[in-house]
Amino acid sequence: MSAETVTPLDDFPAPWNKDVVLQAVEHDSGLRMLRIRIKEGKRFTVLDIDEETAVRWGRAMTDWARGGAGN
Repeated sequence: MSAETVTPLDDFPAPWNKDVVLQAVEHDSGLRMLRIRIKEGKRFTVLDIDEETAVRWGRAMTDWARGGAGN
C-alpha cells in the first residue's frame, strides 16, 4: 500500500446542505491528484482527478459561471 500526502485546499458549503472539501493528494510515486469530497448528510462522494481533468473541469465551470458556453 502506498502512502499519500494530503494537503487541504478549500472547504465550503454548497447549495442543498452539501459540504465540499478540496484536497491536493500526492502519492509516494509522485502521482498528483485533486480529491473532491462532497458530503450530503451521511453520504459521501469522493472523486480523485488528474491535472488534465482538473484543468478541463475548471475551465468548463468558469466558462459557465461567467455566462459563456453552456448558457
